[in-house]
Amino acid sequence: MEFEDEFYLEEDKLPKDKESHTGKEDEEVKEEDEDISERERFLYGFRSENKMGMTITSGSVSLEKNDSNLIGISIGGGAKYCPCLYVVQVFDNTAASREGTLQSGDEITGVNGINVKGKSKQEVAHLIQRSTGSVTIQYNKLHADPKQGKTLDIAMKKVKHRLVENLSSSTADALGLSRAILCNDSLVKKLDDLQRTEDMYQALMDHTKRLLKAFFDLALVYRKFGDIFCEIGVRELQQSANEAFNQFGEAHRQMEKYGIQMLKRLKPILSDLGTYLHKAIPDTRLTIKRYADTKFEYLSYCLKVKEMDDEEMQFAQLQEPLYRVETGNYEYRLILRCRQEARAKFAKLRSDVLVKLELLDSKHVQHLTEQLTRLIGGLATYHCQCQELMHDKNWFPIELDMVGTTLHSDHRNDDYQTGDYEDDEELLDTDGAAEVSETTDLVQPMEDLTLDCANDKPQPKAKEGNFEEVNLLGDF
Repeated sequence: MEFEDEFYLEEDKLPKDKESHTGKEDEEVKEEDEDISERERFLYGFRSENKMGMTITSGSVSLEKNDSNLIGISIGGGAKYCPCLYVVQVFDNTAASREGTLQSGDEITGVNGINVKGKSKQEVAHLIQRSTGSVTIQYNKLHADPKQGKTLDIAMKKVKHRLVENLSSSTADALGLSRAILCNDSLVKKLDDLQRTEDMYQALMDHTKRLLKAFFDLALVYRKFGDIFCEIGVRELQQSANEAFNQFGEAHRQMEKYGIQMLKRLKPILSDLGTYLHKAIPDTRLTIKRYADTKFEYLSYCLKVKEMDDEEMQFAQLQEPLYRVETGNYEYRLILRCRQEARAKFAKLRSDVLVKLELLDSKHVQHLTEQLTRLIGGLATYHCQCQELMHDKNWFPIELDMVGTTLHSDHRNDDYQTGDYEDDEELLDTDGAAEVSETTDLVQPMEDLTLDCANDKPQPKAKEGNFEEVNLLGDF
């Protein structure tokens, strides 16, 4: 017995001169314990306890009773079938749960110093109820390993709970799984809402990426557009046209700079959306899955306890002994301890899930509003900057001197180099001198003509100093 083991441990620490006296006391205590156990087995027919390799330590705890004259525990076992009285459940928000010493599966050995070994649970309950103020409970603490209770049966019950998670009651009853339908939980249904939120954020990120990419391409077009107009302005001989083309080109270059600045301001939106999408949502989903797994485990232990209770009731009705009950019911007490720990873990994770879902919902509304505001604000600022560059500018119409311009000179040179001879097959048969002469005659009239941008018809050569007005904005 544990009392003997503790006694021998203390004996090793005694001086050598007291060995004979200590050994004599040990024999007397051992004989007394054997007499008690023999008397209990004779009165109640108990077998020797089967502790299944679990260790036990003794202690006592004082608990204050509440206004309902309760300390917050339920008791099981006891005479006439079980040699042990043990704690079945510790209720929440009670003296026993706040004190934290007593746990499910612990054996109750005494109440206010009165030995309750061999008594029924009703007698022990009366002893506790008759006490006033506080109650002192003597106990044997069961040091159980939760892994020892995770048997194949518990694993199979978890699988059954997972299978019927989304089944209706009628389907579960038809499959003989009506008990497992208890696992239906509104928090697990939040996974569908979470998936819809994730899809929405993914679509928003993709759209924002395409939008910013389009503005980047537009900024490159503005830069090339500005380079071309500045190049035209440099080649323009007329001062007013030169200034107009240069200013128009510089405005487009500036719009390109504004576009790059806008993209730099809006790029963090993608990072923020990605943090919410790739961290906050997956973390919440993982917490919900852990919660569901813990819930399945807790329900599996509840189902196991119910099955063991039904087994005890059947044997009690038949008035036949049950081996595990007669040997202290340690297997049942182990399942009770595992159920208590699974319930505590389940309650903690449920609280975490509720908090995370609440934070995620509030952050979803606030975060989405903030990011959309940043996006729209950035685009609005960019468009206002571009509007200021182009508003109230007197660039148009632009006066161009079409005489002796680069355009006219290039056009004439092109005519020399790429004259159209398709309709003049006879020119190919003449000698080189005649060919040059006739070609010169075809090109020469171009010197006496200029282009009118309004009707594109050949006009007589303008006098020197005569300019044409070109409205590039309308043409553009």
